[in-house]
Amino acid sequence: MAPSRLILAAVLGLALNAQAQTGAATAPAFSTSGTLVVVPAFGEVKRANDEATVTFSVEEQDKDRAAATARVNQKMKQGTDILRRQDPQAELKTVNYYSYPVYPEVPDNPARPLANPEARRIPIGWRVGQNLEMKTRNLAQLPKAAAAAQKLLGINGIDYHLSPELEKQLDDERIAATYRNLNQRIASIARAMGRSVNDAVIDTVDFEGSGNYAGERGVQAPAPMMMRAKSADAGDVPEPSFEPGETTLQMRLVGKVKFR
Repeated sequence: MAPSRLILAAVLGLALNAQAQTGAATAPAFSTSGTLVVVPAFGEVKRANDEATVTFSVEEQDKDRAAATARVNQKMKQGTDILRRQDPQAELKTVNYYSYPVYPEVPDNPARPLANPEARRIPIGWRVGQNLEMKTRNLAQLPKAAAAAQKLLGINGIDYHLSPELEKQLDDERIAATYRNLNQRIASIARAMGRSVNDAVIDTVDFEGSGNYAGERGVQAPAPMMMRAKSADAGDVPEPSFEPGETTLQMRLVGKVKFR
Protein backbone atom coordinates (compact mmCIF):
# COMPACT_ATOMS: atom_id res chain seq x y z
CA MET A 1 0.00 0.00 0.00
CA ALA A 2 1.24 3.46 -0.87
CA PRO A 3 2.40 5.72 1.99
CA SER A 4 -0.28 8.25 1.16
CA ARG A 5 -2.99 5.65 1.53
CA LEU A 6 -1.57 4.49 4.90
CA ILE A 7 -1.61 8.05 6.19
CA LEU A 8 -5.21 8.50 5.01
CA ALA A 9 -6.35 5.32 6.73
CA ALA A 10 -4.69 6.33 10.00
CA VAL A 11 -6.35 9.75 9.89
CA LEU A 12 -9.76 8.22 9.24
CA GLY A 13 -9.26 5.76 12.15
CA LEU A 14 -8.36 8.56 14.54
CA ALA A 15 -11.36 10.56 13.44
CA LEU A 16 -13.77 7.67 13.94
CA ASN A 17 -12.31 6.92 17.39
CA ALA A 18 -12.62 10.56 18.44
CA GLN A 19 -16.21 10.66 17.20
CA ALA A 20 -17.07 7.51 19.21
CA GLN A 21 -15.54 8.96 22.37
CA THR A 22 -17.38 12.24 21.88
CA GLY A 23 -20.65 10.41 21.37
CA ALA A 24 -20.12 8.34 24.56
CA ALA A 25 -19.28 11.43 26.56
CA THR A 26 -22.34 13.29 25.38
CA ALA A 27 -24.72 10.31 25.65
CA PRO A 28 -27.55 11.24 28.01
CA ALA A 29 -27.44 9.48 31.46
CA PHE A 30 -30.53 7.93 33.08
CA SER A 31 -32.37 10.39 35.29
CA THR A 32 -32.51 9.39 38.97
CA SER A 33 -34.63 12.32 40.04
CA GLY A 34 -37.55 11.11 42.15
CA THR A 35 -36.13 7.59 42.50
CA LEU A 36 -37.37 5.68 45.54
CA VAL A 37 -34.76 3.27 46.93
CA VAL A 38 -35.47 0.57 49.52
CA VAL A 39 -32.40 0.12 51.76
CA PRO A 40 -32.04 -2.70 54.32
CA ALA A 41 -29.65 -2.04 57.21
CA PHE A 42 -28.20 -4.22 59.94
CA GLY A 43 -26.64 -3.70 63.34
CA GLU A 44 -25.42 -5.83 66.22
CA VAL A 45 -23.80 -5.51 69.62
CA LYS A 46 -22.02 -8.14 71.74
CA ARG A 47 -21.58 -8.31 75.48
CA ALA A 48 -20.43 -10.87 78.00
CA ASN A 49 -23.32 -12.58 79.81
CA ASP A 50 -23.81 -11.23 83.31
CA GLU A 51 -26.55 -13.55 84.62
CA ALA A 52 -27.03 -17.30 84.92
CA THR A 53 -29.95 -19.61 85.64
CA VAL A 54 -29.00 -22.99 87.07
CA THR A 55 -31.46 -25.86 87.56
CA PHE A 56 -30.64 -28.19 90.44
CA SER A 57 -32.46 -31.48 90.99
CA VAL A 58 -32.76 -34.40 93.36
CA GLU A 59 -34.41 -37.74 92.67
CA GLU A 60 -34.96 -40.81 94.84
CA GLN A 61 -36.50 -44.21 94.21
CA ASP A 62 -37.83 -46.57 96.86
CA LYS A 63 -40.44 -49.26 97.32
CA ASP A 64 -41.96 -47.03 99.97
CA ARG A 65 -43.26 -43.78 98.51
CA ALA A 66 -43.05 -42.00 101.85
CA ALA A 67 -39.39 -42.98 102.28
CA ALA A 68 -38.45 -41.66 98.83
CA THR A 69 -40.37 -38.44 99.46
CA ALA A 70 -38.70 -37.93 102.82
CA ARG A 71 -35.21 -38.26 101.33
CA VAL A 72 -36.03 -35.85 98.51
CA ASN A 73 -37.44 -33.28 100.92
CA GLN A 74 -34.45 -33.54 103.22
CA LYS A 75 -31.83 -33.28 100.47
CA MET A 76 -33.60 -30.39 98.76
CA LYS A 77 -33.91 -28.47 102.03
CA GLN A 78 -30.23 -29.00 102.84
CA GLY A 79 -29.19 -28.13 99.28
CA THR A 80 -31.30 -24.97 99.33
CA ASP A 81 -29.72 -23.90 102.60
CA ILE A 82 -26.27 -24.41 101.08
CA LEU A 83 -27.12 -22.26 98.06
CA ARG A 84 -28.51 -19.50 100.26
CA ARG A 85 -25.30 -19.45 102.30
CA GLN A 86 -23.08 -19.51 99.23
CA ASP A 87 -25.01 -16.82 97.33
CA PRO A 88 -27.42 -14.82 99.53
CA GLN A 89 -28.46 -12.55 96.63
CA ALA A 90 -29.51 -15.38 94.35
CA GLU A 91 -33.18 -15.91 93.47
CA LEU A 92 -34.42 -19.44 94.24
CA LYS A 93 -37.61 -20.97 92.87
CA THR A 94 -39.09 -24.47 92.86
CA VAL A 95 -39.97 -25.29 89.26
CA ASN A 96 -41.05 -28.94 89.47
CA TYR A 97 -42.02 -31.60 92.00
CA TYR A 98 -43.03 -35.04 90.79
CA SER A 99 -43.90 -38.50 92.07
CA TYR A 100 -44.87 -41.50 89.98
CA PRO A 101 -44.90 -45.29 90.27
CA VAL A 102 -42.24 -47.54 88.75
CA TYR A 103 -43.48 -50.69 87.05
CA PRO A 104 -41.47 -53.86 86.36
CA GLU A 105 -39.91 -54.28 82.95
CA VAL A 106 -41.40 -57.57 81.78
CA PRO A 107 -40.50 -58.41 78.16
CA ASP A 108 -43.11 -60.10 76.02
CA ASN A 109 -42.28 -63.72 75.30
CA PRO A 110 -44.98 -65.63 73.39
CA ALA A 111 -43.22 -68.92 74.09
CA ARG A 112 -43.44 -68.36 77.86
CA PRO A 113 -46.52 -66.30 78.68
CA LEU A 114 -46.77 -64.73 82.10
CA ALA A 115 -48.62 -66.71 84.70
CA ASN A 116 -50.08 -63.48 86.01
CA PRO A 117 -50.37 -60.84 83.24
CA GLU A 118 -51.56 -58.32 85.82
CA ALA A 119 -48.11 -58.40 87.44
CA ARG A 120 -46.76 -55.87 85.01
CA ARG A 121 -49.39 -53.40 86.20
CA ILE A 122 -48.35 -53.65 89.85
CA PRO A 123 -45.78 -50.96 90.79
CA ILE A 124 -42.53 -52.15 92.32
CA GLY A 125 -41.54 -48.77 93.67
CA TRP A 126 -41.87 -44.99 93.50
CA ARG A 127 -39.71 -42.32 91.93
CA VAL A 128 -39.85 -38.90 93.56
CA GLY A 129 -37.98 -35.78 92.51
CA GLN A 130 -37.82 -32.01 92.76
CA ASN A 131 -36.17 -29.27 90.69
CA LEU A 132 -34.87 -25.97 92.03
CA GLU A 133 -34.02 -22.98 89.85
CA MET A 134 -31.36 -20.49 90.95
CA LYS A 135 -30.89 -17.17 89.17
CA THR A 136 -27.71 -15.30 90.01
CA ARG A 137 -25.43 -12.51 88.82
CA ASN A 138 -22.58 -13.57 91.05
CA LEU A 139 -20.86 -15.53 88.29
CA ALA A 140 -17.50 -15.55 90.05
CA GLN A 141 -19.03 -17.40 93.03
CA LEU A 142 -21.18 -19.75 90.93
CA PRO A 143 -18.65 -22.63 90.50
CA LYS A 144 -18.04 -22.74 94.26
CA ALA A 145 -21.77 -22.58 95.04
CA ALA A 146 -22.53 -25.30 92.50
CA ALA A 147 -19.81 -27.59 93.89
CA ALA A 148 -21.13 -27.17 97.41
CA ALA A 149 -24.70 -27.95 96.33
CA GLN A 150 -23.62 -30.95 94.27
CA LYS A 151 -22.88 -32.84 97.44
CA LEU A 152 -26.65 -33.30 97.62
CA LEU A 153 -28.15 -32.05 94.36
CA GLY A 154 -27.49 -32.69 90.71
CA ILE A 155 -27.29 -30.03 87.99
CA ASN A 156 -29.79 -30.47 85.18
CA GLY A 157 -28.89 -27.40 83.17
CA ILE A 158 -27.33 -23.96 83.14
CA ASP A 159 -28.21 -21.00 80.93
CA TYR A 160 -26.06 -17.87 80.71
CA HIS A 161 -27.75 -14.73 79.44
CA LEU A 162 -27.95 -10.95 79.77
CA SER A 163 -29.71 -9.36 82.70
CA PRO A 164 -32.79 -7.26 81.81
CA GLU A 165 -30.98 -4.03 82.76
CA LEU A 166 -27.99 -4.78 80.53
CA GLU A 167 -30.21 -5.91 77.68
CA LYS A 168 -32.12 -2.62 77.82
CA GLN A 169 -28.86 -0.67 77.78
CA LEU A 170 -27.63 -2.64 74.78
CA ASP A 171 -30.92 -2.07 72.98
CA ASP A 172 -30.06 1.64 72.76
CA GLU A 173 -26.65 0.78 71.30
CA ARG A 174 -28.19 -1.72 68.90
CA ILE A 175 -30.63 0.86 67.50
CA ALA A 176 -27.82 3.40 67.09
CA ALA A 177 -25.60 0.86 65.30
CA THR A 178 -28.39 -0.14 62.92
CA TYR A 179 -29.29 3.46 62.05
CA ARG A 180 -25.61 4.26 61.52
CA ASN A 181 -25.40 1.37 59.05
CA LEU A 182 -28.44 2.76 57.22
CA ASN A 183 -26.70 6.11 56.75
CA GLN A 184 -23.54 4.39 55.49
CA ARG A 185 -25.46 2.37 52.92
CA ILE A 186 -27.42 5.38 51.71
CA ALA A 187 -24.13 7.22 51.12
CA SER A 188 -22.75 4.23 49.18
CA ILE A 189 -25.89 4.03 47.03
CA ALA A 190 -25.77 7.77 46.31
CA ARG A 191 -22.16 7.50 45.11
CA ALA A 192 -23.02 4.52 42.91
CA MET A 193 -25.86 6.52 41.32
CA GLY A 194 -23.62 9.54 40.78
CA ARG A 195 -25.72 11.60 43.15
CA SER A 196 -24.89 13.69 46.16
CA VAL A 197 -25.92 12.23 49.49
CA ASN A 198 -27.50 15.63 50.19
CA ASP A 199 -30.08 14.83 47.51
CA ALA A 200 -31.30 11.80 49.45
CA VAL A 201 -34.35 12.21 51.68
CA ILE A 202 -35.32 9.42 54.09
CA ASP A 203 -39.02 8.76 53.57
CA THR A 204 -39.60 5.80 55.93
CA VAL A 205 -37.62 3.91 58.56
CA ASP A 206 -39.09 0.54 59.53
CA PHE A 207 -37.35 -0.84 62.62
CA GLU A 208 -39.54 -3.94 62.49
CA GLY A 209 -37.96 -5.01 59.20
CA SER A 210 -41.44 -5.84 57.87
CA GLY A 211 -42.80 -5.71 54.36
CA ASN A 212 -40.71 -8.72 53.29
CA TYR A 213 -37.69 -6.44 53.03
CA ALA A 214 -35.73 -8.24 55.75
CA GLY A 215 -35.74 -11.63 57.33
CA GLU A 216 -36.22 -12.62 60.93
CA ARG A 217 -34.99 -10.18 63.48
CA GLY A 218 -34.52 -9.98 67.21
CA VAL A 219 -32.31 -11.36 69.88
CA GLN A 220 -30.02 -14.20 68.98
CA ALA A 221 -30.07 -16.00 72.24
CA PRO A 222 -27.31 -18.38 73.04
CA ALA A 223 -28.17 -22.04 73.20
CA PRO A 224 -28.63 -23.16 76.80
CA MET A 225 -25.81 -25.18 78.28
CA MET A 226 -27.31 -28.51 79.28
CA MET A 227 -25.53 -30.90 81.58
CA ARG A 228 -26.28 -33.86 83.81
CA ALA A 229 -24.51 -34.51 87.07
CA LYS A 230 -25.14 -37.10 89.75
CA SER A 231 -25.22 -35.86 93.28
CA ALA A 232 -22.94 -37.28 95.94
CA ASP A 233 -24.10 -38.06 99.43
CA ALA A 234 -20.81 -37.19 101.06
CA GLY A 235 -17.36 -35.85 100.36
CA ASP A 236 -16.09 -32.79 98.61
CA VAL A 237 -17.01 -32.17 94.98
CA PRO A 238 -14.50 -30.37 92.73
CA GLU A 239 -15.71 -27.07 91.38
CA PRO A 240 -17.20 -27.35 87.88
CA SER A 241 -15.71 -25.32 85.05
CA PHE A 242 -18.18 -22.74 83.75
CA GLU A 243 -17.71 -20.30 80.85
CA PRO A 244 -20.36 -17.55 80.73
CA GLY A 245 -19.74 -16.68 77.07
CA GLU A 246 -21.39 -13.72 75.38
CA THR A 247 -24.68 -12.79 73.74
CA THR A 248 -25.12 -11.08 70.37
CA LEU A 249 -28.10 -8.77 69.90
CA GLN A 250 -29.03 -8.11 66.29
CA MET A 251 -31.44 -5.73 64.59
CA ARG A 252 -32.57 -5.20 61.02
CA LEU A 253 -34.42 -2.21 59.63
CA VAL A 254 -35.65 -1.08 56.23
CA GLY A 255 -35.42 2.52 55.07
CA LYS A 256 -37.12 4.08 52.06
CA VAL A 257 -34.99 6.83 50.54
CA LYS A 258 -36.08 9.23 47.79
CA PHE A 259 -33.68 11.22 45.64
CA ARG A 260 -34.72 14.71 44.75
